Amino acid sequence: MPDFSKPGLVVFDMDSTLITIECIDEIAALAGCKDTVSAITESAMRGELDFSESLRARVAALTGVTAKQLSTLFEPIPFTPGAEDLVRWLQQHHWHVGLVSGGFTWFTDKVQEQLSLRFCRANTLLWNADRLTGEVAEPIVDAKTKAECLVNWANELGIDKRQTIAIGDGANDIPMLEAANFGIAFCAKPALRNVADLCIDVPDLSAVIDYFEQQTLATK
Repeated sequence: MPDFSKPGLVVFDMDSTLITIECIDEIAALAGCKDTVSAITESAMRGELDFSESLRARVAALTGVTAKQLSTLFEPIPFTPGAEDLVRWLQQHHWHVGLVSGGFTWFTDKVQEQLSLRFCRANTLLWNADRLTGEVAEPIVDAKTKAECLVNWANELGIDKRQTIAIGDGANDIPMLEAANFGIAFCAKPALRNVADLCIDVPDLSAVIDYFEQQTLATK
């Protein structure tokens, strides 16, 4: 159990965790191929496909989508209920908050700014003027990268592993939850639930606050 009387580090996934949408699926809707891309996303999140290869295949389908079209997905940012409350609660307890996503910097940068996050890492879409080329910069942020970010950020801050938490929803988050002292599966796929210390099944991140406050009271 993390100690909220001391500093710590929480690392979030973004899509279907801090925000309600899978960004790549919604971009695909703009490109007219949402069903195809969503099926690949679901399979990848269940752990049935290699994430990096599936990401390249999905991004290729997005060729030609414009920056203006992307803006429609984030005006306003579709935060998960309770997301802003949870991040604010953590920061009030002097915990550092990071975001690492297999999604894209175009979106994560905006989330980082809105929530005043300490760290942020994601994949970079490539552009030709204001249109997507259908390619993503290498190296790809994958499951292994997520775990490495949590460990590296904790080391950078001098945070003991016992004071680390990871929160995600898909198979791509398994290594990150395993690298943390306390892993939270949020409305998650079965593969992630199997490695989590806590499963939140209501689509409201403030449930995490309720859990930790109840645990803290129980130990007093």
